[in-house]
Amino acid sequence: MEEKTTNYLQEMEPTLIRASTGQRLANFIIDIISFYVLLIVLGIGIGLFAPSLLENMEDSSGLGLLDRLLSLLLYALYMFAVEAIFKGKSLGKLITKTRAVQIDGSAITTSLALQRGFSRAVPFCAFSALTNPCNPWQDRWTNTMVIDEKELQNV
Repeated sequence: MEEKTTNYLQEMEPTLIRASTGQRLANFIIDIISFYVLLIVLGIGIGLFAPSLLENMEDSSGLGLLDRLLSLLLYALYMFAVEAIFKGKSLGKLITKTRAVQIDGSAITTSLALQRGFSRAVPFCAFSALTNPCNPWQDRWTNTMVIDEKELQNV
């Protein structure tokens, strides 16, 4: 009798379904747009309240690589903060109904969110998502995955 109960409970455990490559691409595009919108809003705020800071930036022509590295660092910090605060969700994941979780299905920790964020700062990380199934570096290096929550509810 107890064996049947155990099997029944095991059958009730949800199966994790990886988010599709299309969902991951949508997450990336939405998150990049939200990041740049935040930067624009911050730039406008700085322009309104501390315009002298922007005057110094005008003279920094020729620093394209430095600007790119700073953008990668800020994007890593942004994604870390968002995923840590919203327990594996970002704006893109909220819209596509996906979530970053540990391989066992448990919520990601703040430490894992930090690791995932800085994994994204590695050049060409976006190209690592072109595998099938979609398993980019930020997932591989942190033993996490992005799951489709709609599929999880249908199981």
